[in-house]
Order: sequence, then C-alpha cells, then structure tokens
Amino acid sequence: MLNISRDDGFTLAELLVATSVMLLVTGTALTTFRNALTINDSAAQLADANQNLRAGTNQLIRDLMTAGRIIGPGGIPLPTGAGVNAFSRPGPPNTTMTFNLVTDDDTSLNLPDITTGYQLGATINGSQTDMVTIMTVDEFMPVIQGPPVILASPTSIEGTIAPDGSSVAFPPTSVWLVGDTTYDTGPINVGDLVLFKNANGMAMQTVTSKDTTHIYFAVTDWFHFNQRGTALSGTVLSIKNTVDTTSAFPTTMLMRAVMITYYVDNTTTPGTPRLTRLVNHFTPQALAGVVEDLDLSYDLVDGVINPTAITSLPFTDVGAGVTYNSNQIRKVNIHVGVRSETASKPTQDYVRNHVSTAVDVRSLASVDRYVVQ
Repeated sequence: MLNISRDDGFTLAELLVATSVMLLVTGTALTTFRNALTINDSAAQLADANQNLRAGTNQLIRDLMTAGRIIGPGGIPLPTGAGVNAFSRPGPPNTTMTFNLVTDDDTSLNLPDITTGYQLGATINGSQTDMVTIMTVDEFMPVIQGPPVILASPTSIEGTIAPDGSSVAFPPTSVWLVGDTTYDTGPINVGDLVLFKNANGMAMQTVTSKDTTHIYFAVTDWFHFNQRGTALSGTVLSIKNTVDTTSAFPTTMLMRAVMITYYVDNTTTPGTPRLTRLVNHFTPQALAGVVEDLDLSYDLVDGVINPTAITSLPFTDVGAGVTYNSNQIRKVNIHVGVRSETASKPTQDYVRNHVSTAVDVRSLASVDRYVVQ
C-alpha cells in the first residue's frame, strides 16, 4: 500500500522573506504618504502666506498710487498762527502722534500727500515696522460747487458755505447728504474730511455733525483741522474773497478728502500682527496677517541729486547741505514680509515669504522741466 505524505504551509525561510518584502512595500508606501502630507501641508502654508502677502500689498499699492489726487504735490495748508493746537495723527493702538507739517514756498504749513513714519509701527521679532499716511480725494463722491453768493435754495450740485466757514447748507436731496445707491456712493458722515478749493487756495475741515440740510465743522474735531480765526492762515477763512466784500467766498469746489494710514497692529491680537488700514479716524480695518515686516523708503526729486531709498523725512544731505521734505516724494519703495497663520507640522515652524516693489505716485510724478531765469 502506497503511503503519500504532504507538508502544507511555508517554511521559516519563506515566511521571513515574505514578511521582509511586505514590510519593505508597506514602509515605502507609508514614506510616500508621509511625504505627500508634508508637501501638501507646506503648500497650504505657502499659499496662506502668499494670500496674506497679496491681500496686504495690493491695497497699499493702490492707495499709494492715488496720493495727492487733485491736491497736487504741495499738500494741503493747515491752520497756522499763535495758539494753534498740534494736529493729531492716526496710528497704532495706544499711541499718540501728531503730524509734521512741511513749510511751503509761501511760508504756509502744509499737510503733505505722503507722511512718512519710519519705525513708528509695532516691533515684530526685534525689528520695528514703519507706517505711512496718505492724503487723496474720493473719486466717487461728486464735487459740490459753492457759488460766489449766498443762495437761499442751492441746487443739487451746490452748497452754500457759511460766512464763518462753520457749516455748508445743501438741498435735502443732495448726494452729499443722502448718498447715491445707483453709483454706490455713500453720504458725507461725521468724521469725513472736506477739502475746499478755489482760486485763493485750499483748506480742509472735519465734519463733526450733520442734519437734513447741513454739515457742520465744530472746532472740537479730533484732528484739530477746524481751528478758525482771522488771525490764522491756512484756514477756510483764508480762502474767502478778499476783493469782493459782497460775497462770502469765491466760486469754491468742495470735495471729500480721504486720509489713509497703514501700520502693523500687534496690540489688538497679540502674537498675530496684522497689516491695518485706517481711513481718517474711523474703525481700523485689518487687511492681512500675519505681517512681520513693513519697511518703506522713498525716492525724491530735486532736479539735481534726486536721492533714493530715503527712509525718513525731512532728510538732510550733509555733504550737499540740502534738506528734503515729503513734498519731494515721487516714488515709494515697499518691503512686506509675512508668515503663515499656523506652523507647518513637518518643520514645526512658520512658512515665510517677502515681496519688494516700487510705486510711482501718479499725482506727484510730474515735475517742472523748465526753470524761470
């Protein structure tokens, strides 16, 4: 009788070989998966940082390009004379600042279109950031004309300036009072700035209250722009008609001026510094985070030396014996550094990115080519 025996299963050597192959394949798959997670996490953090970078710099660039619109490179005259209070400057939380004015050729003191702020911002990672304040004119708000005579019933595009400059009267349907939803134009609000411009010059005041027919400029405004008096220069009274005494003001254009301040805020949310945009003295708007660097410098024009990359103004070139001011700014050099909102898991560190660019300020770029001999 034939007896046949069988040995089912694997030998120990076969089992070890199979196990080794399985571990090798599994290890390779897990390593590939882990690398994919690392790449995905890093890409997400980089995208986050780049989004912050775009959100912050794009708006800053657009605002810088509009600096001095309609105002011109000389800036806006502010009240000057005995007893005038300093002019408050918006800035980071818990700071108190005032504007440095520029002396014009006619000795008036002007608020420049761009006010520098070297190392006036928050300190991030041991480095102090900059800030900047920009003056422009709202391109969406219709211009109002103040007629050369006092009108009992101004039209929709007219406003009657009070003889003492303390208010402007409008018809109840004026866009300045009710806005225009068709063109997405908001009405004048308390805290807005009004620029007065006529053949005698310019002046600016802050709206402190309004009703259905008037806007008012009380002397208690936050900026101190509403200081008025016949003994002062640079006020709304300074551009009254000094020849024709029968009229309060010559034909005067009224425009909504806009003051825009940029700084890094590391106080509101400590540890998460945000690039902040502040219009006039309204509620600040956080544009982007996390911003760790905001460094600004300026290229100037004087027709001779034309210094570049100046960080703070006024600036004195000791060798040339020349002092430069903010009215000579023609280009702004921007450096912004950001990091991701959260740390990258593989590296346990933040992903960082930086951008440097330069902005030609459109309304300040033109200079005289000819010198009167």
